[in-house]
Amino acid sequence: MNSIVCLLEETASKLPQAIALEDSEEEMTYSTLRTTARSVATALLGRGVGKGKPVAVFLPKSCRSVVSFYAALYCGAPYAPLDYTAPAARTEKTLENLRPCCIITCEEGRKKLESLSLPDSLLLDYAQLALEPENSQQVDLAVDRCVDTDPAYIMYTSGSTGTPKGVVIPHRGVLDYAAWIADTFSITQETVIGLQSGFHFDNSVFDLYAGVLRGAKVLIIPEILFMYPVKLMEFVAEKKVSCIFWVPTVMCSVANCGVLDELALPELKTIVFAGEVMPNKQLNVWRRALPNALFANLYGPTEITVDCTIYLVDRAFADSDPLPIGYARPNMRVLILREDDTEAAVGETGELCVIGSQLALGYWNNPAETARAFVANPLNRAYREEMYRTGDLAYKEADGLIQYVGRKDSQIKLRGNRIEMGDIETAARCVAGVSNACAVFDAANEKIVLFVETQEKLTLRHLNVELGKYLPKYMLPGGLVTMEHLPLNANRKIDRVALKAML
Repeated sequence: MNSIVCLLEETASKLPQAIALEDSEEEMTYSTLRTTARSVATALLGRGVGKGKPVAVFLPKSCRSVVSFYAALYCGAPYAPLDYTAPAARTEKTLENLRPCCIITCEEGRKKLESLSLPDSLLLDYAQLALEPENSQQVDLAVDRCVDTDPAYIMYTSGSTGTPKGVVIPHRGVLDYAAWIADTFSITQETVIGLQSGFHFDNSVFDLYAGVLRGAKVLIIPEILFMYPVKLMEFVAEKKVSCIFWVPTVMCSVANCGVLDELALPELKTIVFAGEVMPNKQLNVWRRALPNALFANLYGPTEITVDCTIYLVDRAFADSDPLPIGYARPNMRVLILREDDTEAAVGETGELCVIGSQLALGYWNNPAETARAFVANPLNRAYREEMYRTGDLAYKEADGLIQYVGRKDSQIKLRGNRIEMGDIETAARCVAGVSNACAVFDAANEKIVLFVETQEKLTLRHLNVELGKYLPKYMLPGGLVTMEHLPLNANRKIDRVALKAML
């Protein structure tokens, strides 16, 4: 199998009338998805799109976006999903790096891009492309030229500062990942996957390609529902969603509102989460509500095709306990390295580094960053073995279980003490009345400021008394900001940059 489109071709042949995708406006069968994608691909090929020429997709989260992805793949071109809600300045920076051969958009999208002064020839209207009669011979020839090491997609990192980095993932990585997901979580034709993430966020790869491999239905949940956790879960129940892969912030919001105590969710059997640390307090709410469901904590940066470790939650955890990120998944290896590039001992914290078949090809048009992050495994002296430095801190227990500690750049030194901000956040979530928390270092005033999501009137003194049950004195925050809701970025993670700007 040389291309992701082979998954669609096989499933459309076996299950042509099965529902592949559903959004708020339409349902699309596997046959229709295949036919429409090949029509759009024909139009793109006629406009010079081909191998190695990236296609940017600037559309709302919808079936049309997925059709566009497959259309690019049928051409042998990588697709690049752009954040439809991003500020124009960020979109401009992304496009400057990507240099796409075209941008698939819509009338509304065209208006959103007007301020960027893009050449009109660069913007292609999805509706017009979809009207193109399919040239099956031309499309098949383009697919045949594809190899599994070719770029499949370019996913831009979610960092809010500097120039976004485009992570280049090959077909091979997606094919391996989809097969593992489908097997691990028993995805079948009867599975209904509730898609939470935007397509510019790599969690969507889980939903899209494991789904198509097994002929499952992918339900694209309306973005507005994630603002209303009760309505969100009512929608999940109504649509009989059986599998979700959501970020912890969304799951915490649901747990905190109490809806899981009132709403029956008999169809929901698989709950997977990644992207942030999942607080045990809220995880335990989910597990009590759905005692027979499978819960899995996945870990991994975009650079290794979504995830590289898995922990199947098989026991109860106290609110203050760390939740493991588990063990390396098949075809992946995880190393914990000291600063001198020697392997850390059991229980010793070091940088988490990853080796395996699903590593990215590097960063698009960014050789300097590629060379910095993708390096030779220093422990392999026999031959060059590619390794990715995640910038995350972790340690291994005696049985190989991996515990996540935090980001290297979130570790601070205050009055001679090394402090990991994640430890403070975990402790804060154990305090009664605290729904979520984010610790930020105020370097100018040399103090830790804790931003807390709460409906209570908390004081710093009271909070530190409670935190003192879990933390030494030197880790207690010197400032407190209470908020009804912590700000979230486009991927529904806590927006740490926005909080830091508030200092």
